[in-house]
Amino acid sequence: MVPAAGLGTRLGSVLPKVLTPVAGRAMIDHILDRYRHVAVAAVIVVHPDSRAAVAHHLQGDATPLAFTEQPTPTGMLDAIVGAERAVLHFNPTRVWITWCDQIGISADTLTRLAAIEAASPDLAAIMPVVTQPTPYIHFERDADGRLMAVRQRREGDTMPDTGTSDSGLFSLSRQAFEHLLPEYARAADRGAATGERNFLPFFPWLAARTTVTTFEIAAEEAQGINTPEDLAAVESRRRSASGSPS
Repeated sequence: MVPAAGLGTRLGSVLPKVLTPVAGRAMIDHILDRYRHVAVAAVIVVHPDSRAAVAHHLQGDATPLAFTEQPTPTGMLDAIVGAERAVLHFNPTRVWITWCDQIGISADTLTRLAAIEAASPDLAAIMPVVTQPTPYIHFERDADGRLMAVRQRREGDTMPDTGTSDSGLFSLSRQAFEHLLPEYARAADRGAATGERNFLPFFPWLAARTTVTTFEIAAEEAQGINTPEDLAAVESRRRSASGSPS
């Protein structure tokens, strides 16, 4: 699933965020290509005003696609829960969720994630995480390493100097997606600053009830693209990796 209802306002794009070019290709093209070998289908959550443009852009894509809409920006939790019927239509054993701008996730990370799933297919949730200074997100853990809370800079939480953040990629079991996530969503609070229903607090809630597994990846993989500066940084990194001139 790709929640992609953002309009790219902070990015300054004239296109829907998901269609904004990164190194000459739309974000969604990068995402679908990266996950094509592991995903049997993709469900893309779009804003109603963007649906026609996104669907037209993806006409003929090799991955089976479905679209759902999020007309108002009430938060990622609502975007994900609202796509449940479309996701379950494909009868998945596990559901991978990725933000539309997380194009830096490597093939090696997907291989590691798939290997953990293969070894323990019933794990409720698996997610790559990054340790970095001045984090935007920070997962707190207890003495045994279990997730116990999440701090979010965007909600006005006090943040540590160095923290553990998500990478914008999450794997949920069918049970966690179909039953536990809706249970959490029925009582989830709105963020203190944004008023949105956030997805990330689901993971400490889930960890108190079952197993949430994390593994560390390079911080560069987890950089989202929310501003022109983010876009320039990601494009520069991709040019360096490919050996193209800057």
